[in-house]
Amino acid sequence: MEKPTQLTIEMFYTLTCPNCKVLQRMLNEILPDYRDKFVVKRTMANAPLGMIKTMKLGIHTVPALLINNEIVFKQVPTKQELINKLNSY
Repeated sequence: MEKPTQLTIEMFYTLTCPNCKVLQRMLNEILPDYRDKFVVKRTMANAPLGMIKTMKLGIHTVPALLINNEIVFKQVPTKQELINKLNSY
């Protein structure tokens, strides 16, 4: 039996960003409802690889959230905005 394809959620963050912690808590709260539909990848924006990726994508602020390499939020969305976006996939 073939496993369904998971969509990748990538969150760019920094350790000192309070809004990043808010978004992380929100994702931890919401994503269990979606079971195996999404896989979460966290990328530290000020690490060497993270800096290269953020420059290529034009991300200048954190938190930033991508779904399948498409920027969907460059700030902390409301809980309902995040749910609506996840439901659209």
